[in-house]
Amino acid sequence: MPSPNELKKGTVIRYDNDLWVVADFQRVAPGKGSSFVRTKLKSLASGKVVENNFKASENLVFEDVSRKKMQFIFGDSETLTFMDGKDYEQIAIGRDLIGDDARFLKEGLEVTVIMHGDRAISMELPGKIEYTITESEPAVKGDSSSGNVQKDAVVDNGLKIRVPIFINEGDLVRVNTETGDYVERVTK
Repeated sequence: MPSPNELKKGTVIRYDNDLWVVADFQRVAPGKGSSFVRTKLKSLASGKVVENNFKASENLVFEDVSRKKMQFIFGDSETLTFMDGKDYEQIAIGRDLIGDDARFLKEGLEVTVIMHGDRAISMELPGKIEYTITESEPAVKGDSSSGNVQKDAVVDNGLKIRVPIFINEGDLVRVNTETGDYVERVTK
């Protein structure tokens, strides 16, 4: 049986009667006592994130999953639909499985769909996504001197973010999908 020392980011395990993906891990070897692996696990069923420590001597059950590159094509109030660009196969995933990550989706975005057997169980976003600013307040002279160096903006999929005051409508920006924060302006 696999041990916790074989864990890496993206590994899917069966733990506590659920499937979990390893979001982050750290191997710890304290001076006193046995070593362990500190993990941050994300439930593929509920999207809940928990932290857990596994002793190095524990046995884990690794699940076989496959990953497919697919494009987001549309969504409704309950499901999100993705299409494989090679064979045009479409897969619908419930919004409840995707959770908060659905706010980053836009038409044509390529994501990784995680499959367990024939069932789509989750989706992984790219680390950063480019969006076009559709709404933005104009910068006001003197804003930077008052320390107010960011303003609200809306991007092409409706996501609201905070951007520096020099960003204008029509600008292409890159957003971090882990934090939802503005990263940089993209030059065309």
